[in-house]
Amino acid sequence: MKPTTAPLRLMHLITSLNVGGAQMDLYKAVTRFDPERISSTVVSMVSPGKIGRLIEDQGIPVLSLDMRPGRPNPLALFRLVGILKRFRPHILQTYLYHADLLGFLAGRLARVPIILWNLKQSSMDFTCYRRTSGLTVWLCARLSRGVKGILVNSHSGLKAHALLGYDAERMVMAPNGFEMTRFRPNPGSYREVREELGISFGARLVGMLARFDPQKDHETFLKAARLILSSHPETYFLMAGNGVTRDNPAFAELLRANPVDPARLFILGERSDIPRLLASLDVFVSSSAFGEGMPTVIGEAMACGVPCVATAVGDSGLMVGETGLLVRPRAPEELARAVGKVLSWPPAERARRSKAARTRIQDRFDISKIAAQLEAFYLDLAATSGVQA
Repeated sequence: MKPTTAPLRLMHLITSLNVGGAQMDLYKAVTRFDPERISSTVVSMVSPGKIGRLIEDQGIPVLSLDMRPGRPNPLALFRLVGILKRFRPHILQTYLYHADLLGFLAGRLARVPIILWNLKQSSMDFTCYRRTSGLTVWLCARLSRGVKGILVNSHSGLKAHALLGYDAERMVMAPNGFEMTRFRPNPGSYREVREELGISFGARLVGMLARFDPQKDHETFLKAARLILSSHPETYFLMAGNGVTRDNPAFAELLRANPVDPARLFILGERSDIPRLLASLDVFVSSSAFGEGMPTVIGEAMACGVPCVATAVGDSGLMVGETGLLVRPRAPEELARAVGKVLSWPPAERARRSKAARTRIQDRFDISKIAAQLEAFYLDLAATSGVQA
C-alpha cells in the first residue's frame, strides 16, 4: 500500500563526495530508500566528486558549499543555513567530523527538527593530521548531547568516542551494508586482470586498495611485501587508491624507502573497477594502523570470496572472523607471515574460507537488509519525535 503522506525530507551533509567508504555508504543508502517515503538531498562541503555524480545520476539532488579542502570558511556556515531554510529538511544527517560540527551549528540556526551524526572511525591518531581535526572532535564531543542521535558503524567506534566524551546514550549501531550482486566471486575478473597486468593465470596476487592516508599505513604493506617475496618469490602485489601513484611525492618517497621489485608491484592509483580488482586477488590486505571502524573494503573483498589478512584495528576482526587472519598493526613481519600462510593454504582450505567469507557478509550485512533498517529508523524517529512530513 502506497503512503498517503508526503515523503520525509532527509538532507545528508558530508565532507566530500570523492571515492571513499563513507561516501559509498551514503550512495548505497540514498539510492535504495523508497522515494515515496524518503526524499533525499545531498550536500557536499567541497565540490562533488565521482560519488556525487553517481548520486545525481539516480535523480537525487546534490549541492555543494564550495569549500576548499583543508581551508575553513565561515561563509560556508551561512550558505548551509540558507540551503536548510530553503529545503526545510525534517532530518539533517551528517557524515564525518567536520560535517558533524558544521551541520550541528547550521542545523541549530536553521531550526532543523532532528540533527543526526554518523561516526565511521574508531580510535584516531590525530597527531598525523592537522590540529584542527583534533579540535573539531573535541568540540563535537562537548556538543554531542545537543543532537538527536549518533549513528555508529562499529562497536570499537562506539567505545572510542564514548571515551572521548561523546554521549554514548545517543549512539545507535548502524553497520555498513554491502552490495552482494556487485561484489562477488568472478573467475572472469581473475583471468582478465592478470592478462591486463601481463602475468600468468596461476600467478598469486596480493592486493591493498586504500586511499593514501596515514591511517591506512601503506608503509607496513610495502615492508611486508618485501618480506613475502623472500619466501614466496613468485608473488605479485597490487596497490590502488586515491593518491597511490608514483607521481605523488609522499607515496614515491615510501617506495624509495621500501623498494619492492617493480616487476612484482603494480601501482594503479584511483580506479572505478574495484569489484573486478578485488575478485582478481588471492589475498586482500588491510594494513591500517589506527582509526578503522567497520572497513568497507574488507567487507567488499569478503563478498568477492577473497580471504583477508587484516590488522586488529576497529571491528576488522569481528568482520573477518575465522575466514581470514588477524595481525597486530605496524607489524610487517607478522603481516608477511600471515599472508604467506594464506598463500600456502591447500585448494580445499582456500575454497572453504572463500565460501565462508562471502556467506558471513551476506548473512550479516547485505545492503538490502541494512538500507531497509536505516529507512525504517529514519521514519520511526520522525514519527516518535512528532515530525510531520
